[in-house]
Amino acid sequence: MLRTHTCGELNKTYKDQEVVLCGWVHKRRDHGKLIFIDIRDRYGITQVVFVPSVSKEAHTVAQQLGPEFVVRITGKVNVRPDKNANPDVATGDIELCATGLEILNPSEVPVFEIDDAAAQPSEELRLAYRYLDLRKQKVLNALRVRHQLCACIREFLNAQNFTEIETPVLTKSTPEGARDFLVPSRLSPGEFFALPQSPQLFKQILMVSGLDKYYQIVKCFRDEDLRADRQPEFTQLDMEMSFVEEEDVFSLTEGLFQKIFKEIKGIDLPIPFPRMTHAQAMAQYKTDKPDIRKNKEEFSFLWVVDFPLFKYNEEEKRWESEHHPFTSFRAEDAQFMETKEFDKIRSRSYDLVLNGNEIGSGSIRIHKQDVQKKIFDIIGFDEQEAERRFGFLLKAFRYGAPPHAGVAYGIDRLVTILLGLESIRDVIAFPKTQKGSCLLTEAPAHVDQKQLKELGIMVINKGGAS
Repeated sequence: MLRTHTCGELNKTYKDQEVVLCGWVHKRRDHGKLIFIDIRDRYGITQVVFVPSVSKEAHTVAQQLGPEFVVRITGKVNVRPDKNANPDVATGDIELCATGLEILNPSEVPVFEIDDAAAQPSEELRLAYRYLDLRKQKVLNALRVRHQLCACIREFLNAQNFTEIETPVLTKSTPEGARDFLVPSRLSPGEFFALPQSPQLFKQILMVSGLDKYYQIVKCFRDEDLRADRQPEFTQLDMEMSFVEEEDVFSLTEGLFQKIFKEIKGIDLPIPFPRMTHAQAMAQYKTDKPDIRKNKEEFSFLWVVDFPLFKYNEEEKRWESEHHPFTSFRAEDAQFMETKEFDKIRSRSYDLVLNGNEIGSGSIRIHKQDVQKKIFDIIGFDEQEAERRFGFLLKAFRYGAPPHAGVAYGIDRLVTILLGLESIRDVIAFPKTQKGSCLLTEAPAHVDQKQLKELGIMVINKGGAS
């Protein structure tokens, strides 16, 4: 290792020890013959003093230092007098008296100051220079909390005998709802993969396969018109379980969130979470994701249940699935299938709402072929259309599909709420803009004609072909 310690761990117990620190020059202050710098890494900040009488060579090199230079400093830990201590930083009781300095890499003058207390640049500038923005403690903290959340999830679900399984990123397009991101196949000209909007079909197939309890923290993709706080790619905790009912999903979820909030926020969440039907929510709050907090500073979870199974598409004059076509429905509402009163059928779906934000959704799935066929008939999928879209899943269902259920929770949204931030872009390492572009890499971008030719693709502009 090039260093013996990080910039956030030295304290009085290291008095008179020789140490080596590596990091970035955060601040530089010249006080006569003395030069002070703050050296920073992801762990914290340490003050360093360069004294000519201690090391003239190090002092001379220190005169060249600018903001964000990458340096390696050797020195002795001195305890500061009480009047000079800085209680605002973990290393504020000490400073490092430098005996050696190596500039590992100089830096151009940053386009904005790497300091949470400084005036914030525009979001466009922050995203274009995201590698600088990520050096700020506030942004670093968001990523640390995100990591802590994911580690907590894995620890909890592993203890509950879940198996973490990856599902394909290149899969079949099954358009229903948002648009798919399409990926052309060079080896099969004129055919396309799709990036998954969720692992929905694969996780149900895993239940047919006998995996019983599955989860993954997975990237999902939706090519939709972006609203203020949406991303074309997002991360969710995806789960599926066999031989369970709603109460099993609720109980597992409540235990998981109880652990998350205890470990990350130090809060003891009361469980079980309250329940409310979709009809009650709409009648009382005029929304299906009500904020039921009495004191807006508290965290408040709510299960919303009994959503309609179908919604009517006035433009296309047909019924559609409110969630997806594999959602089961309440047995007592089966009579409305026969009378074609589809608006009266309640689904066995459920949403988890936190402070007025939907952070998760799931359902009991249909596992019987005859029931699934009825649903397809209602939403206008004949046998050929259903086979074309979902044939591989329907085929699997012919080989003994167990009763199963699932749920997915938005990781980006959850971290944003945990930290009290305004945008999910603040908790994603490399987010897209509201227009779906990456200012750092300048994606999406044009590609070479050679690549397009290999894929058999012609780009059509508004003015014609090119």
